[in-house]
Amino acid sequence: MGWTMSPDSQEVTDRARPVWMLTPLESVGPLRFGMGMDEATLALPEIPELRRFQAEPYFPEITGIQLGFSPAEPALYEYFDGFGRLFCLASDAVRGPQVTLDGVELAGGNPAELERWLFDLPESMGGVSYGPRGNPGINDLGLVLRVQDTANGLLTRPVLVGRDWADRCADDWEGAIPECEWVGHVWPHPSFPQDRIWPPAGYTPTWRPRHISPHPFR
Repeated sequence: MGWTMSPDSQEVTDRARPVWMLTPLESVGPLRFGMGMDEATLALPEIPELRRFQAEPYFPEITGIQLGFSPAEPALYEYFDGFGRLFCLASDAVRGPQVTLDGVELAGGNPAELERWLFDLPESMGGVSYGPRGNPGINDLGLVLRVQDTANGLLTRPVLVGRDWADRCADDWEGAIPECEWVGHVWPHPSFPQDRIWPPAGYTPTWRPRHISPHPFR
């Protein structure tokens, strides 16, 4: 794992963007799935914690931790289960670590290009599946691609899970990825141009962020 400048063509921040290699189902950069909160904190001294929140409406034991270089610039989201184990990560499309798999950059990319890339992967890596909200992913890699609205349009936001949580991870109803990660822009599809944001207008989502730490900044 190296903290090097990613040659982002989409959007450039004023600091070096860490480049993290994904080892599917095992680790992302310095973070290993299954590690505890204290271990995760020690692994990322460069990225301060911004806040903690309840990430699931029906499972209050699921804790989300937002990290970033400033309060207005969230870069990374960590999710821990009821035993305090890291099971899910999401990297901000613009400010988060650049996650790579076999040299391909997954954060801040063109959705259509990366969707094609998923289908071009060897069959040994698993097949592409879609959840009810149309986000593509590969369960065998513990990888789901979401989109995020940025100054340069919709860019990819990788969401990753560990081996013990990878079953049906692309399914936003049945998988382990916290519900708060599905909120926002849905994966663009030419057949459904009207379906842009979840939840739709007039719908009250069950998920609500809840600050659970008296010290939001480390």
